[in-house]
Amino acid sequence: MENKELLDAIVIGAGYAGLTAARLLKDAGKTVLLLEARDRVGGRVHTHYIDNQLYVDLGGQWIGPTQDKIYALAQEMKVNTFKTYNEGKNVLVLNNKRREYTGLIPTIDLPSLLNIDFVLKKLDRLAQKIDLTHPWRSVHAKDLDRQTLATFLRNNIYFSHAQKIIEAGLETLFACSPSEISLLHALFYIKSGTNLNVLLNVENGAQQDRFVGGAQLIANKLAEILKENILLSQAVHKIKQDGGTVEVFTEKGIFSAKKVIVAVPPPMAQRIYYEPFLPAQRAQLLQRMPMGTVIKCMAIYEKPFWREQGYSGQAILEEGYIQVTFDNSPSDAQHGILLGFSLADKAKQLMGFSQEERKPLVLNTFKRLFGEKAANPLYYIDKCWAEEEWSRGCYVGYMTTGAWTSLGEALAKPFGNIHWAGTETSPIWNGYIEGAIRSGERVVKEILAT
Repeated sequence: MENKELLDAIVIGAGYAGLTAARLLKDAGKTVLLLEARDRVGGRVHTHYIDNQLYVDLGGQWIGPTQDKIYALAQEMKVNTFKTYNEGKNVLVLNNKRREYTGLIPTIDLPSLLNIDFVLKKLDRLAQKIDLTHPWRSVHAKDLDRQTLATFLRNNIYFSHAQKIIEAGLETLFACSPSEISLLHALFYIKSGTNLNVLLNVENGAQQDRFVGGAQLIANKLAEILKENILLSQAVHKIKQDGGTVEVFTEKGIFSAKKVIVAVPPPMAQRIYYEPFLPAQRAQLLQRMPMGTVIKCMAIYEKPFWREQGYSGQAILEEGYIQVTFDNSPSDAQHGILLGFSLADKAKQLMGFSQEERKPLVLNTFKRLFGEKAANPLYYIDKCWAEEEWSRGCYVGYMTTGAWTSLGEALAKPFGNIHWAGTETSPIWNGYIEGAIRSGERVVKEILAT
């Protein structure tokens, strides 16, 4: 199949970035085609229905204050939100001992608490000095970029309890080990999402609200608006630029346009063959942006029984395969859903097991946290995003040491008539649905300006 018409734009990737860009281009009167490798839209946002009523979000699901674009889009698409359950006691498992507490920070020894407070405040203080638009121009950027987040933690954490709790929290935030991520990038990411208090919190934080009907519902409604402009199951394997024309090759056809927007995760962008070759800076940058590693594990019960026992469903663990848990029940609480995140090195270990083998490992953790009832769910489901063909990881591509200061300028810089979108390119709410939408808006302004 060859598209004879020269389109104004082709968008590659029907996640929130690509959907936003395609819709804005269409609204501007441009001819546009949206190509998606999967058989669905939504990208790293995926709502899976177990039956007609019961669903789970296997990917991105939360939104919170200052994420104005996604709240406005939800309102426009008539998709309601509801509060994440956040009442009752939380659980901490530390040094093989189970403890209960309320609030964000667990109740442990005073020196460790003071150390946690010191480290989090120092990270916030350093983050506020980062230039979000040009992180490589930030004060002391090279010094910050040549060290990992782990180096910073090693120099600032003095107690083992503090270390274990901080590392569990930061691995939950970044979906990678502190030893894998540039300190400059960690600080950029913190400021991009306002501060650590916002990023880690439920109430008034990034985990405050969820969508009735699942986070993919808005993407599906956008796809309905764009149904004449979308082709699914169209994996792009080559992009060829020749003068003012760009040809996009899939196994099913060749399509031509004046402009192309690539709105896929870095590993996917890297898999595409470009003719002429990508500039060295851009190609090298893609090699230095690995995806986070996360397995999202969910057990579904008849009711959220832990609520009756006075628990929030939230827990922090420093042992086993799960770092944190949440109450992920639907808005009407017709079922109870416990969500556990396995992240970074723990997820890499858990990836060595099949889903059937992972199930008892995860349920044993839930049982330890919330009692015997947690061992017997109606359903168990998990999603290992590193095994997902068109993402190869989650939540987001992050920068390794040296990447920002040596190659960061290439992140969103157009290559001829190829433009770049995706949450990784957003200075605001990088890594979130909000960041994806903002990147789609930015790239359309870029194209319309030319």
